[in-house]
Amino acid sequence: MKLSSRIQLVIFIVIAFIIDYLPFVNLPFLWSETFFHEISHGLAALLTGGSIQTITLNFNGSGVCTTHGGSSFIISFAGYAGSALWGLLIYRVASSLSQNSVKWMAGMMIAMLLITLLLWARDLPTIMILAILLLMYAMPLYKSLWFSVKFFIQLVGIFVLLDAIRSPLYLLDGRDLGDGASLASQAFLPEIFWVALWFVIAVACLYSLWLYPKRTNDAKGEVQGSTE
Repeated sequence: MKLSSRIQLVIFIVIAFIIDYLPFVNLPFLWSETFFHEISHGLAALLTGGSIQTITLNFNGSGVCTTHGGSSFIISFAGYAGSALWGLLIYRVASSLSQNSVKWMAGMMIAMLLITLLLWARDLPTIMILAILLLMYAMPLYKSLWFSVKFFIQLVGIFVLLDAIRSPLYLLDGRDLGDGASLASQAFLPEIFWVALWFVIAVACLYSLWLYPKRTNDAKGEVQGSTE
């Protein structure tokens, strides 16, 4: 029996929560969220005329993207907003593709990791983490494994999105550090404003996944109604 899209979404959310509390098992997924956060900073730099100097990933789940040039405001904002949008995009695209087609998506994610490893990784922890992520993303491509590529990519997408909801809240620690503090110094709006904005963006992305099946069904109904 095929499960509805909303039931599948709830199941993925539950699995992601369970993984998040499993020591060691949760690390590659946390590193994935950090990778998409940092690559979002980097892409923002490239799109605004700057460059990426290094991308650093740490074993504790933190990371840094060092850039040169570009729009400092957009680069600072892009990290948390970008990881939420990556989670939304990965889950939605994987949900709409066939098992064979989603392998191409997995291949593109592997290519992003490989490019980062070759061009911007400079320290041993980052190299090791990227190598582990490459292995994790490549493993589902082998037919002998029990889980499907589609299931795995959807799980990565929802984990990244859920982590994008809670991660900005860690900035409210009174230390005046991080992307929120950087934006506060540039735009003269308090850090809590940016944290709230990132939180709303991530929650809105999750809510759009909940609404997506309804929108699809409504669109199908309109098409069918126009042909009668």
